[in-house]
Amino acid sequence: QGQEKLSCNPRKENGSHVVICELGNPMKAGAQITVDMELSVSGLEDMGDAITFQLQLRSKNSPSPANVSVMVPVEAQAAMELRGNSLPATMVLPMSWHRVEGSRRLEDHGIKVEHVYQLHNKGPSTVSGVTLRLAVPRQ
Repeated sequence: QGQEKLSCNPRKENGSHVVICELGNPMKAGAQITVDMELSVSGLEDMGDAITFQLQLRSKNSPSPANVSVMVPVEAQAAMELRGNSLPATMVLPMSWHRVEGSRRLEDHGIKVEHVYQLHNKGPSTVSGVTLRLAVPRQ
């Protein structure tokens, strides 16, 4: 069967975004129409794991419209990459060295090691609330 372009008009009704499409005028008995619609929806961060679309079919011949809810799962993906270096990269303490408990002098706690990390979000989604947990070995 051939494909036809539908005439659809977006508008706002009662604070909701609505898209109204004309489907066959007149639509013959036994006719079947398949509609593929691509929508761009923003601000899904707080929507949870699904978004629900309300569909309504109205006809001038029918006194009450047919309503259907369609639930579409929402999934965010982001490729995260953590890069880092430690300076010095390796350190060796002498066998005779012992940490001094309660001391405020840095040298009593070992050699200073500087850690530098970079977190890269390769997308496609935005991320928030990222936490870095760093476990430091004791021995």
